[in-house]
Amino acid sequence: MRRFDAVLFDCDGVLVDSEPAAFDLLVDEFARHGLDLPRHRIEQDFVGGTMRDVWARARAAGATLPDDWVEAFYVRLYARLAEGTALIDGIVAVLDALDAAGMPYAVGSNGSDRKMQVTLGQHPAVMARFQGRLFSGQSLGTPKPHPGLYLHAAAAVNTPPDRCAVVDDSPTGCRAARAAGIACFGFAAHDDGARLAAEGATVFHRMADLPGLLGL
Repeated sequence: MRRFDAVLFDCDGVLVDSEPAAFDLLVDEFARHGLDLPRHRIEQDFVGGTMRDVWARARAAGATLPDDWVEAFYVRLYARLAEGTALIDGIVAVLDALDAAGMPYAVGSNGSDRKMQVTLGQHPAVMARFQGRLFSGQSLGTPKPHPGLYLHAAAAVNTPPDRCAVVDDSPTGCRAARAAGIACFGFAAHDDGARLAAEGATVFHRMADLPGLLGL
C-alpha cells in the first residue's frame, strides 16, 4: 500500500534549476546598492520567501534598494531566465513514476505566475503535465510559510492534506507544509539539508530517490 495519494511540488529548485541565475543576480544587485554579501550568505538568508521579503530584509541589512526595486528586479530576472533554464535532473522520471501510479500532482510556488511561464514554459511537455495545477502564493495572497498555498494545491487535486506529500527545497516551504499538516520531503541537492530537517522534512539529495520515498 502506497504512503501518499498526491504530490505537491515547489517549482524553483525542485522542478526547474532557476535559483543559480536568481542568486547570481542578487549578488550583483545587492553589491550595486551597498550590500556586499557572498553568494552562500544570500542563499542561506534569503531563500524561500517572496521578492518583497528579500527587498525588506536586504534594506534592513543596509542595502539602499529603491522602492520600485522588486518590479525592476523581476524584469532583469525574467530576461536572464529566458536565456535558458534547465529542468532539475531526474524530475521527468519522477513525473513518469507518478503518472504510472495514477498519482496526481500540482505545484505550489512562491514565484509569480509569470516566472513559472518563463521557466517551466521552456519545457512545454512538462508544463502541459501541470495544466490547471500551477499555483502561485503571490497570486493567491498566501505565500509560504503560510499554509494556504499548499492547502489550495491539495484541494485542487482532491486529496486531503494528510494524504499528500510536499516536495520543497527551502526551510520556508518546509515550514508551510508542516503548518498545513502535510508530510514534507526536503530536496537538498547542494548541502546536508540540516535546515530542512529542522523544519520537520525528510531530507533527500537525489531526485531519483523520491519515488521510493513516496512508496512507489
